[in-house]
Amino acid sequence: MPRKKQAEKTTQVENDMRAIVLDKVVVNIGAGQAGERLNKAARVIEMLTDHKPVFTTAKRTVRDFNIRKGLQIGAKVTLRKKDAEEFLRKALFARDYKIQDYSFDRQGNAYFGIADYTDFQGMKYDPEIGIFGLDVAVVLKRKGGYRLTRRRIGSRRLPSSMGIAKEESEKFLTENFNVKIIR
Repeated sequence: MPRKKQAEKTTQVENDMRAIVLDKVVVNIGAGQAGERLNKAARVIEMLTDHKPVFTTAKRTVRDFNIRKGLQIGAKVTLRKKDAEEFLRKALFARDYKIQDYSFDRQGNAYFGIADYTDFQGMKYDPEIGIFGLDVAVVLKRKGGYRLTRRRIGSRRLPSSMGIAKEESEKFLTENFNVKIIR
C-alpha cells in the first residue's frame, strides 16, 4: 500500500536563541555636584526602584563647573530580570508609552528621560528633596550568544548576525510594552 507524503509546512520555525529579551534597565541621575544634592538624588532612585544606588564619579576635571576628576557627581542603579520589567512599565507609564525615534541607537538599545520623579504613579512632591529628573537606559539582547563576549577564556567579538537592529528593538518594545514610536 503506497504511503502518502505529508504536506511540508511552509512556515519556517525561528530559532529560540535569536529571540530578543530585556537584558537590563539602568536608572541614572546626574546631580552635578557632591554633597546634599547627590544624597537626595540617591534617595529618589531608592524610592523609585527599591534598590540601593551606586555613586558615579567624574571622569575628568571641568573647571567651569567646579568638577574634579574622581568627585562623586551622580547615582545609578542597574535592574535586571523581573525588577527591570516592572520598573520599565512604570517609567513608560510616566512617559505615556511614547518614545522618540531618535532614542534608539544602532545596537538596538533605547534611552529616554523623565523630567520629574513625581511623574511616576503614586509619587508625591517632597519639598525636602526638590525636583529631580532621571535618565533610563533600556538594554536589549538576544537570548543566546552574549556569553561569547563575557567569557574569560576565548572571548570574542559578537558577530553582526547576533546584533539587534534598531527596527527589531522598536518592534520588541511595541509588542511587549505597548510603546508608540514617535517619528
